[in-house]
Amino acid sequence: MPAPSALHRLSPLALCAGAFWCLPAGAASTAPAESLQPFAGIGWAHDDNLLRQADGAPAFGNGRSDSYRTVEAGLVLDKHISRQRIAATAKVSKTAFDHFKQLDYIGHDLQAMWFWHIGTQFDGRLEMLDSRTLAPYTDFNSDQRNLRQQRRQIIDAGWTLHPGWKLRAGAERDKASYDLAIQRFNTRTEKAFDTELLYQSRGGSALGLVARRVKGSYPYRRPAIGTVLTDDFTQDELKLRINWLATGSTTVQGLAGYARREQPSYGEGATSGVNGRINAFYTPRGPLSYQAGMWREFAPVESPFVSYTLNRGASIGVNWAASARVALEASATYERRTYTARGDFTGAAALRDAIRSASVRTVWQVRPGVKVVAAYVRQARTASALGTGKFDANVVQVSANVLF
Repeated sequence: MPAPSALHRLSPLALCAGAFWCLPAGAASTAPAESLQPFAGIGWAHDDNLLRQADGAPAFGNGRSDSYRTVEAGLVLDKHISRQRIAATAKVSKTAFDHFKQLDYIGHDLQAMWFWHIGTQFDGRLEMLDSRTLAPYTDFNSDQRNLRQQRRQIIDAGWTLHPGWKLRAGAERDKASYDLAIQRFNTRTEKAFDTELLYQSRGGSALGLVARRVKGSYPYRRPAIGTVLTDDFTQDELKLRINWLATGSTTVQGLAGYARREQPSYGEGATSGVNGRINAFYTPRGPLSYQAGMWREFAPVESPFVSYTLNRGASIGVNWAASARVALEASATYERRTYTARGDFTGAAALRDAIRSASVRTVWQVRPGVKVVAAYVRQARTASALGTGKFDANVVQVSANVLF
């Protein structure tokens, strides 16, 4: 499948009001094959710095903290037709805040995938996503509602040349748009095309060579002193994909290599170097399992001033299956973000910050189809020179989901 773009990569740093209450955890995997099942969920959370305001900054509306409630309902489909498989989720949700009532919103999440096979040599995937949610306030100051609409389409096809060799090609279109006027400059469309030659050993390990091009376009030009900035970019990548079954309990997965990015708003207009992500999983016999990751990659930033950062980060996590019905998950993440120098910023070379986050999450499978989740999340950022200062935030959440 196409390598995931920075636009939609999953990250614990993207914490915002409403983001906790997406598809009920495990709902799709809980649904038996050949099924169409409704689900519903309720949630409550309290955030002591909802809008991620800097230490010492005047509080919006004479307050920083807020509690919010979410209700959601939807359908899950998982169906096999001969060798074809169709999986889909449709969800609508409503989030209401106690203090910042102007942030109340109705969101949705529509996802559909078709895993197709033709004979024994050809297979692939078609995917569609359409989601609407409240965007995070990490990188700009406002107490106004900022809804983000994301639409993504993916097509992927593979040709098995030999039992151990496969040729694959894919295309992806990802669009993000924002309701708030100050954020409209981050409205963007990314189109990606990639090809891969993949080798898979009899033991299950795999190694692939991936060539990829991403073209990003920003329809709204970002204003600057005496001019406007073009955030359009082209990024070319040559990377190795690895899925190494090192032992029966250890797996290493990664997609990393070389990337060159040409973007007028970045200093000389081009930057290049190592780019990618590597994850390791250790699942020995027993109730404990572990995972760790590290990355160096470009990522979009929802800032009024810049469109992308170069991020270097690491994460670690542990899962404890305390019983057949109760699991405890803990994780920690550190990410250092560098805002590549741009001529219209004084001292631009020093533009960087770091975000740290940690979370503890308990999952109670009350009965088949009924799940209760409680979590605590802490997030902190060092100061940057882009109008955002040092902050920390603590979030407590509880949710319950039912798959009928």
